[in-house]
Amino acid sequence: MKLKITLTKSKIGQKPAKVATVRSLGLKKIGSSVVQEDTPAIRGMVASVAHLVKVEEIQ
Repeated sequence: MKLKITLTKSKIGQKPAKVATVRSLGLKKIGSSVVQEDTPAIRGMVASVAHLVKVEEIQ
């Protein structure tokens, strides 16, 4: 299974660790989306920035 992750809120004003997590997920601008494998590492990254992103499961 894969996850479609979309950045919905700005990284401005976030702590540097959160900004780095968003960048490492592959997200740059608001509205940008990436498709990642559903792994525990990716799930943990998404959980730490859940207030900034929207996640959809893709088959």
